[in-house]
Amino acid sequence: MPTPLPALPTPLPDIEVDVQARGPAAVMCRPGQDGPPRIGPGGGGITEEWIAAAGVTGKAGEVHIGPMGAAARWVVGLGAGGLAQWRGAGAALVRAVHSRLAADADAGRRPDRAASVWLPADAEPAEVAALVRGLCLGGYEFKVASAAPKPKLRTIRLVVGADRQAELAGIARRSATLAAATALARDLANTPSNVKDPAWLARMATRTAGGVAGLRVEVRDEHWLARHGFGGMLAVGGGSTRPPRLVELSWHPKGATTHLILVGKGITFDTGGISVKQAEGMHLMRTDMAGGAAVIAALAALARFAVGVRVTGLVACAENHMSGSAYRPGDVVRHYGGRTTEVTNTDAEGRMVLADALAYAVARLRPDVLVDVATLTGAMKVSLGMRTGGLFASHDDLAERVRRAGDRVGEAWWRMPLPDDMSSLAAELADAVPSDIADVRQCPPGPSGITAAAFLREFTAGLPWAHLDIAGPARADKIYDDVVPGATGFAARTLVELVSSYAVPN
Repeated sequence: MPTPLPALPTPLPDIEVDVQARGPAAVMCRPGQDGPPRIGPGGGGITEEWIAAAGVTGKAGEVHIGPMGAAARWVVGLGAGGLAQWRGAGAALVRAVHSRLAADADAGRRPDRAASVWLPADAEPAEVAALVRGLCLGGYEFKVASAAPKPKLRTIRLVVGADRQAELAGIARRSATLAAATALARDLANTPSNVKDPAWLARMATRTAGGVAGLRVEVRDEHWLARHGFGGMLAVGGGSTRPPRLVELSWHPKGATTHLILVGKGITFDTGGISVKQAEGMHLMRTDMAGGAAVIAALAALARFAVGVRVTGLVACAENHMSGSAYRPGDVVRHYGGRTTEVTNTDAEGRMVLADALAYAVARLRPDVLVDVATLTGAMKVSLGMRTGGLFASHDDLAERVRRAGDRVGEAWWRMPLPDDMSSLAAELADAVPSDIADVRQCPPGPSGITAAAFLREFTAGLPWAHLDIAGPARADKIYDDVVPGATGFAARTLVELVSSYAVPN
């Protein structure tokens, strides 16, 4: 029986950079200073009278159909012109074009699946990169339906001066590759869990690696995990008929001296186990492997960029279910390497599988830097909302690298405190991690986002380490910027930029 899925990965429009337009064209518009909005290159035939009559203001994300007889079909607002506005403008434009394509198809007209965008002459490389991300991702859609999908843009041409074509073509290619990583992470997280189990996620990682030269992958099954003592993954996956998998992706370029390990939570569905979740919102738990999806997507992009840094991606895949074989509160679990954990809440399963992967990374792979990424705690949604990731780091330099990487690719991070950072609470929180009957407690009392990070730190052997909690921004329930409802692909771009920062002076 065929799986009820659209084609994966979701196709994104090809981005070209040229000196001539192709297909219906869009021009950029900015608010005027003490006057009408300013229309960029390609705006021949757009008059001040039409601007006033159409109510064009140039505010960010505003899209108007151009006047009859003008060269431009679309007029797109840039607002103040910050990077977020460029990204939002690209996303708004592609959504408007897709609406027009759908209307053309419904009316029996042949849709034109190519479009052009005239760039302002003073567009900075970072602005063009942000625009490309919006153009690529704004029209993303993941839908399992019986009807044929509506037509989408296949090609978007950025129109520039000949003197900038080569420069901006490279910028556009890199940004489109980062957008593709985001889209892949969305695809993996959006896939429903009647299809997506640990074995499926491992197969998708293998398929992804197979399309990228030099990227290797190994998949370890439940028998290998049992022989090597991955007690956390086996405990979490023990309640499901779909056993766990450990995925190891490796990019090891010749001459690389720095080794980063990215560890992703790959919980393909989370019922909460015996500590069962409330029914409301449980359907969203298909995206509980968003951290693992970000790691898979980031490794593929890094290999495509041929980054001169050794990178290993570990994705700890399991399904947290309820049955007679499920793990229980009060159990003591022995992780890879021997450290033991007293289980206090089976719905805190993410840290159990991450602990195994972190311990394995330290003992077997000898990293210089560890980074884990996970939809870990609801506390982050309360603390930071739905658009900012929580950043915990053992070293200031690593924290700053993550923050700057996020700034470059439009993903916001806020550094959170670890117990050592808070002198008045440090002793109390640190003392809460050890258990009376095991080495550590799974859920120490206290602020849960912080105590979860403190638990994970026990498995990092003092190495430079960052914990990225994406419980909020990994999912969206409405459109904003280049994001659509569902999985957002958050963190994939940050991971790529973070690793890339080790290939050049920071």
